[in-house]
Amino acid sequence: MNTYLVIKWLHIVSSVLLVGTGLGSAFYMFFANRSGSVAAQAVVSRLVVRADWWFTTPTAIVQPLTGFVLAHMAGWSLSTPWLALSVALYVLAGVCWLPVVWLQIRMAAMAAQAHRDAMPLPALFARYQRYWELLGYPAFIAMVVVFYLMVNKPSLHF
Repeated sequence: MNTYLVIKWLHIVSSVLLVGTGLGSAFYMFFANRSGSVAAQAVVSRLVVRADWWFTTPTAIVQPLTGFVLAHMAGWSLSTPWLALSVALYVLAGVCWLPVVWLQIRMAAMAAQAHRDAMPLPALFARYQRYWELLGYPAFIAMVVVFYLMVNKPSLHF
């Protein structure tokens, strides 16, 4: 068994889970938040938080670990331009994702409370929803560019 290929497989599978879970969660939360149904928002936001704990968090840790091991095994310096840009974009996505997690937890709590009390969502929920979306776009775009850089390894000049 080739250790490099096993680590590469882990890296690829975890990247698919990371980005796939993020995109799927964003899709359902985006549309649940526009449904007008507090019950739907309560359920979906609770499940999105759960998906972050079960899938996104572990894969967000596995990604840099396997990535650094692969770079070392392949002999790539972290200062290689495409790799350095990939790391910077991954960090940008993480910087966006951390407040998103906090927002999701708060939104899930607000939606659950509103649903339990048969009340409308507080105005703060809508504000958090806007922040959640605004942070999600650059994080997703950053990860798409990371995929491009990882596959193509273009020669970049800074």
